[in-house]
Amino acid sequence: MKPAPFVYHAPASLGAALLLKAEHGDEAKFLAGGQSLIPAMNFRIAGPALLVDVNKLAALDYVRRVDDELRIGALTRVQRLERDPLVHAHWPLLPETVPHIAHPQIRNRSTVGGSLAHADPAAELPVILTALGGRLRLQSATGERWVGADDFFVSLFTTLIAPDEMLVEVAVPAPPARTGTAFMEVARRHGDYAMMGVAAVVTLDAAGACSAVRLVFLNAGDRPMSARRAAAALHGQLPDSAVLAAAANTAAAELEPMGSVHATPAYQRHLARVLAQRALKLAVQRAN
Repeated sequence: MKPAPFVYHAPASLGAALLLKAEHGDEAKFLAGGQSLIPAMNFRIAGPALLVDVNKLAALDYVRRVDDELRIGALTRVQRLERDPLVHAHWPLLPETVPHIAHPQIRNRSTVGGSLAHADPAAELPVILTALGGRLRLQSATGERWVGADDFFVSLFTTLIAPDEMLVEVAVPAPPARTGTAFMEVARRHGDYAMMGVAAVVTLDAAGACSAVRLVFLNAGDRPMSARRAAAALHGQLPDSAVLAAAANTAAAELEPMGSVHATPAYQRHLARVLAQRALKLAVQRAN
């Protein structure tokens, strides 16, 4: 398959890219890593009239700490999150998760911003950003705004990005003391989309009870799905095996997975329960 005809621009500045988006709106698409957009164009699922290649915008390729936040530029390649020493030291959930994302060749090209803006509910990065309480900076030719990850992902391949905006930066808060994290997923083979996956973030108080919990699933709905009832049930509890098992059951019951040719909704719910219990247990161990 070949894409439909389109006009190509490769602006040298963010301002020029945003002006093109302001002029053309939904008819224009940003090209970064192209790991999702180019196949969609080849199959004519996507047919932008204008392709705005942003790979010359080197100012959007960075990983740095600003106060107590990790800041990641939208053009940062996904593979960098696995190797960066700052990320390893303070945000270990990211390098733990990255090896589950496709294959090295794809991770070397795909960008953090592109994965988040694409908003595939089976993708790992949207789930991780949601679990870590991250936020995203959206910029247009006329201004900018910050949006929390909980609100950013609206539905299948749909976000709060307006037609004239570009996702330019991601911010991830530093985890509190005594916080443990874990990520797990099940796929038919390495590099495939997972049939189910979960990220767990658990903070313990001085007595060892859960003071904050986030449990977020991938491929369990039309966006990253937070198990809020399960997290609330764990608050104030000493996380022993029985408590974690009950929370995992609650989490699985909250979900409404859609199923696929590889996994029925019932099997996905079973995977969610098992993975949630294991991820919570590991996160608690790491918090201790």
